Amino acid sequence: MPITVPAYGKEAAGRLASMADVTADDGALRRFLHGLPGVDAVGLEARAAGLGTRSIKTTAKAYAIDLAISMIDLTTLEGADTPGKVRALCAKGVHPDPTDRTSPKVAAICVYPDMVATAKEALGDSGIHVASVATAFPAGRAALPVKLADTRDAVAAGADEIDMVIDRGAFLSGRYMDVFEEIKAVKEACARPGRSAAHLKVIFETGELQTYDNVRRVSWLAMLAGADFIKTSTGKVAVNATPPVTLLMLEAVRDFHAATGVQVGVKPAGGIRTTKDAIKYLVMVNETLGEPWLTADWFRFGASSLLNDLLMQRQKLSTGRYSGPDYVTVD
Repeated sequence: MPITVPAYGKEAAGRLASMADVTADDGALRRFLHGLPGVDAVGLEARAAGLGTRSIKTTAKAYAIDLAISMIDLTTLEGADTPGKVRALCAKGVHPDPTDRTSPKVAAICVYPDMVATAKEALGDSGIHVASVATAFPAGRAALPVKLADTRDAVAAGADEIDMVIDRGAFLSGRYMDVFEEIKAVKEACARPGRSAAHLKVIFETGELQTYDNVRRVSWLAMLAGADFIKTSTGKVAVNATPPVTLLMLEAVRDFHAATGVQVGVKPAGGIRTTKDAIKYLVMVNETLGEPWLTADWFRFGASSLLNDLLMQRQKLSTGRYSGPDYVTVD
């Protein structure tokens, strides 16, 4: 089935509108963001570590593996990408394990804007979304008109989702309203006349944000600006998704939903490579946000290398034997 993010209900839209004074001007936004509770780093890391010790067995593990596969944004973001490579990745997304057609499909194929049309054609009516990075990914160092053109090109080519990067320099300089307005502008560029808008994932590059307090602030800032998803990282820096940072973002989403009624998704990206890692994140989602977020509509993994390990673990559960990397396709 195609992945859809429901539109805000009237009650949720009204509650979100009631927070308009928070973003009325730079001073109000700054006061709100700096008025958020400070993060207890020791407590956050201890809770993330504790949730990481949970274990699940047999049928629950099989369910978790299939769920994780269905949440993957299978990605190729290299300068050497070719149409052939993108088509091969799409084929793998539709049938991750060619020897077992019971394997679920991935959530999306993520490519650069110039490869969107190729991915869209290759995926056909599979129901898998095409996601595209935009806004001068991964550094985000470009003028706003360039970023908006990048976004519009991807949307016009058929992208169902846009993964944008924030201007970390502006955020770290305290220019919160600049970041807010840029997210809003990109959100507007995701619109398609007469059709549903592309969903917007906002990438923070948390490894560059220096403090947990900054992660909490930028999470709220992006959600107030209209993000459909908040995402940890580009996968292009030394420190990408970590359990404590992801837990903090999940808590921000929980608190934002409690305040506004608006549901926002979360995508940890980069550095998640094993089935054990994926299950830790799923436990974290379940314990923090609950079952409504345990779908590809509201939680994704940006971790292409993860898929092969999930497939090998899936084969082991079904056959009793560990097949090894030679039994799955190499991306």
